[in-house]
Amino acid sequence: TVYREIEETLKKRIMIFDGAMGTMIQKLHLTEENFRGEEFKNHPKPLKGDNDLLSITCPDHIYKIHKEYLEAGADFIETNTFNSTAIAQADYGLQHMAYRLNYESAMVARRAADDVTKETGVRRFVAGALGPTNRTLSISPSVERPEYRNITFDELVDAYKEETAGLLDGLVDVLIVETIFDTANAKAAIYAIDTVLEERNVHVPVFISGTIVDKSGRTLSGQTTEAFIISVSHCKPMCIGLNCALGANEMRPFIECVALNTKAYVICYPNAGLPNTFGEYDESPEYTGKMLMNFARDGLVNIVGGCCGTTPKHIKAIADAVKSFTPRLPPAHLHDDALLLAGLEALRVDQYTNFVNIGERCNVAGSRAFCKLIKDDKYDEALNVAKTQVENGAVVLDINMDEGMLDGKAAMTKFVNLISSEPDIGKVPLCIDSSNFSTILAGLKCTQGKCIVNSISLKEGTQDFISKAKQIKLFGAAVVVMAFDEVGQATDVERKLEICSRSFRILVNEVGFQPTDIIFDPNILTIGTGMEEHNDYALNYINAVKLIKEHNKGCRISGGVSNLSFAFRGKERIREAMHSVFLYHAIKSGMDMGIVNAGCLPLYSDVNKELLELCENLVWNKDKEATEKLLLYAQGHMSSDKKQIMDEEWRATSVEERLEHALIRGLDKYIVEDTEQARKDKLKYPRPLNIIEGPLMKGMSVVGDLFGSGKMFLPQVIKSARVMKKAVGYLIPFMEEERTENIKRTGVDDLVTYVGTVVIATVKGDVHDIGKNIVAVVLGCNNYRVVDLGVMTPCEKIIESVINENADFVGLSGLITPSLDEMIHVAKELERRGLKIPLLIGGATTSKTHTAVKIAPKYSSPTIHVLDASKSVVVCGALKDATKREEFIEEVAEEYEDLRNDHYESLKERVYISLEAARQRKLKINWKMDPPVCPPSFLGRRDLINYDLKKLLPYIDWKEFFNVWQLRGKYPNRGYPKIFNDPTVGKEAKKLFDDAELMLNNIINQQSLQCSAVIGFWRAQSSGDDIKLFDCVGDNNNKQHISTLYGIRQQAEKDSSSEDSYMCLSDFVAPEDSGVPDHVGMFAVSCLNVDKLIAQYEADYDDYHVIMVKALADRLAEAFAEELHEQVRKVHWGYCKDESLQARELHQIKYQGIRPAPGYPSQPDHTEKETMWNLLEPQRLGIHLTESLAMTPAASVSGLYFAHAKSTYFSTGKITKEQVEDYSRRKGTPFASIEKWLLPVLAYDPD
Repeated sequence: TVYREIEETLKKRIMIFDGAMGTMIQKLHLTEENFRGEEFKNHPKPLKGDNDLLSITCPDHIYKIHKEYLEAGADFIETNTFNSTAIAQADYGLQHMAYRLNYESAMVARRAADDVTKETGVRRFVAGALGPTNRTLSISPSVERPEYRNITFDELVDAYKEETAGLLDGLVDVLIVETIFDTANAKAAIYAIDTVLEERNVHVPVFISGTIVDKSGRTLSGQTTEAFIISVSHCKPMCIGLNCALGANEMRPFIECVALNTKAYVICYPNAGLPNTFGEYDESPEYTGKMLMNFARDGLVNIVGGCCGTTPKHIKAIADAVKSFTPRLPPAHLHDDALLLAGLEALRVDQYTNFVNIGERCNVAGSRAFCKLIKDDKYDEALNVAKTQVENGAVVLDINMDEGMLDGKAAMTKFVNLISSEPDIGKVPLCIDSSNFSTILAGLKCTQGKCIVNSISLKEGTQDFISKAKQIKLFGAAVVVMAFDEVGQATDVERKLEICSRSFRILVNEVGFQPTDIIFDPNILTIGTGMEEHNDYALNYINAVKLIKEHNKGCRISGGVSNLSFAFRGKERIREAMHSVFLYHAIKSGMDMGIVNAGCLPLYSDVNKELLELCENLVWNKDKEATEKLLLYAQGHMSSDKKQIMDEEWRATSVEERLEHALIRGLDKYIVEDTEQARKDKLKYPRPLNIIEGPLMKGMSVVGDLFGSGKMFLPQVIKSARVMKKAVGYLIPFMEEERTENIKRTGVDDLVTYVGTVVIATVKGDVHDIGKNIVAVVLGCNNYRVVDLGVMTPCEKIIESVINENADFVGLSGLITPSLDEMIHVAKELERRGLKIPLLIGGATTSKTHTAVKIAPKYSSPTIHVLDASKSVVVCGALKDATKREEFIEEVAEEYEDLRNDHYESLKERVYISLEAARQRKLKINWKMDPPVCPPSFLGRRDLINYDLKKLLPYIDWKEFFNVWQLRGKYPNRGYPKIFNDPTVGKEAKKLFDDAELMLNNIINQQSLQCSAVIGFWRAQSSGDDIKLFDCVGDNNNKQHISTLYGIRQQAEKDSSSEDSYMCLSDFVAPEDSGVPDHVGMFAVSCLNVDKLIAQYEADYDDYHVIMVKALADRLAEAFAEELHEQVRKVHWGYCKDESLQARELHQIKYQGIRPAPGYPSQPDHTEKETMWNLLEPQRLGIHLTESLAMTPAASVSGLYFAHAKSTYFSTGKITKEQVEDYSRRKGTPFASIEKWLLPVLAYDPD
């Protein structure tokens, strides 16, 4: 009723807002005692200046001011609540009064409005004022830290929700978000208002009023007037306009801009001119009235009033000046067909807009360089990537932080905040891109403009789709919808149209989206793959575009253009031509925008005619041989694509050149022959040592340089090392003979001169050494003498070797988490023994932070974390270089000190809930409605001896194999077999793969390796956080408890809006009191006889094949675990008998059930393996546990089987001392011992 009444009045006449509350309060000259009143007489902080408090302590003064404005002609009075959020009131220590301040202020205004309504017969309205607060979401309070914010979106929303509730309970007619100098704050207020109104199921008019701070026409946070309007209009305000900062004369051009760009009514309440040198306002009521009369005469406004410096006299003058003019008539149609977006500046996408180029390079999943910058915390350089995209023509910027080793939400927040501080970048709208919806929300909460969300789909069903769409709509963003539903990805025209049309209907009819805010991505898929079914993908997209837009009026079409040409990775000229041809036709069909690399798109008319025809034929599928012809064209025109033919021409060069060539190429065919030829040349090489120090080291120096510069890859380096070892191995007998004679003659031992000596070892309790071996090879290639102590190396042996070998460095490696504790022990012993050499730390479980926090403080000499093999050379080189050493050590020390400080600060900041609270929020399963799966086919254990290796080949995860060799394709060529298409590492990866396949065939044919396993199933019931296991005889009513698996529960506090459970493995097993029988399985697999096989290669100095055997053994063990789990699901437990998944889907865990392992994220306690070993007895098969509970042989995998459909992998994260104590009691293990084993997950510092 109120909404209709106000709207009807607005159509008839210009309505009047009141003037400044603060100005009128100042005229009262109130004292501190007045502000305090009786209620706050003893309040500890000064309260003078807290004008909002006067609604409680001096309500009559506020009532009188309201009434004076109403009697002067105001139709609306604003509540005295400009600073009545808990955030603003915190300055006075009155944050707890926020709700009451709003309620009482609203009631005072309500009384005044109702009294004057009765007196005059003219309805008066109360507008509940929501001010901007004293914090900003878009601007850092610290010049030195532009990414920092002293308030969060969620905190603002909570404050505004409280304020809105108080105002509504105080019976306001309107809510007005006013004096907006930061649009992100306003969006938080709008979010809060929309949420509260929906919860209460009420409809209240909302007014929005921004503040242009100077004649530049921008808000304090940098937005233009039009961009501001676009950014807040999603709440469908009844009125939108401007107030404060400027007088009417200065505000004129910006009010015109508002009037021209909104279908809402326009409100304008300027200051009484600009303040004088004393901060006072001199503009007379008559002048203000005259200025606003001009606004009214020109049809710009619907509501006028006054802000700072205006009084009841000003309001009377304004009311008199505008009463004879008709109000502005809002346009019925305005940009109806346009997609409106905003950064600091506005972007309108309509029929007149050229193709919208969405810059793609700020994507950690798509740009290796950008990903590295983000991971290395080089955000300044990452901003340059964004800036270059904008400079090259990107009018929207895609931001994606999806990478497994990144905290996506934190990275998204930081980068978007930084963009806000860079006007040259922030001027364009953002496309918040993530497959993780929480990361999308993190981006939306930092964005003051109207951005695009990329993306949502019907993949997870209608309800998930609607839920996400509603949240996006609350933020006012446009949305990209993928042509993907519950069935899968659309590839043909009909499916693309069907899915997009269904999505459109849901978004428009059920969620309330504007059609113009919907952007469809009908899937640009790869063509030219050689698979016939892919040939029509481009054609299908182009044809679908037109149909989708015809059937869903107002929508836009986008797509990731680079997907089209993935089959031609490395052939950038071909790819760019394909993109140009495709876009030429897709845009004509109706494509509006696309994610492309701005600046790398040739004009259609500039593409070579021959190449153009080939691309046309491929895109339109006119020629079945189009792919082959395009590849031939590439081979003939792209020098980088030409096949390099190996020949024997190098054999005609000098022996020195041949040795260097053989080392660089990893060719050992002639190495002994050439080494012998050099040895016989006594004129050049009087001693065998001269050959090593001369041509051999020169060749290896080139290898080291090529590897360090990224022009050579690890498999090549190891092949080079193999050649070097063969050459040196051939020379050793001659050197020993010379050495013996020299000692007899002179008594002096003449050793080879090395850069330095490195003692390297896998620490006690750990058997994993592939990474260590690679580091040893790379250091050896760079002329370091490497003393490799192998695996399971006791601390005493390490220290003894360091002393005996007069080592320059000591390197420690480990894979399992207990190894971290052993490294700390070694560091303490090195310190106690007074050794001063640098300590290098490496291995999969190690990190720079752990090294800085836990290891470095225990050893006073340099302690440095080494990320990978290539970095080891850099670190050792810097420490050996007298000119760089001190500076390098100082730099590392400073960095590690910062890491320690950050770590301890983070421990203070992290929030953990109590163990009891976590248990209350456990994963709740209705075991009657959602019971466990069928019983296993047997109980107890079974052995699988000498398993057929051929069965395991399809299950090998080759991506992990390539990771061992540090071969990683650039997106989208990261996995197997896509890595072979990578222009940088693809060729070497294919060589390595061929060698691996050859070795696998030899292993299978010669039966040189053997895989064996043991699996078992037991009756099981959960008991709190633990799982009780029962014997295998009798029935469920007479079962005997034989053992217990102990669990650890998540405690790190989750997002307040999250409904996620605090999980523990026991949640996946039916409780004892449920009356529902359940089961748990376990397994251990291993690849045996590895040491015997590698001994053959070690005898031949063949590091390449040594590492190859170990890498393949690891992969076979993992493949066995994967294949065995499939057999469990289909046969041994049989709960998914009809499962049919490809290997890639298995690696992506598309199946039901999980196989978590003790010592890993879901149960970080390695000691739980002891229970498994007691039951399974894998030692019978040769699978043992070390004292650190590492499995040996190293190529072994073990774990538990959980089958329930709701079982899922999770990470416990950090846990509190309370849970460690509870776990110790339940397990019956001393607290100190448990604390040691759980050290990596402790949320406190045990020291």
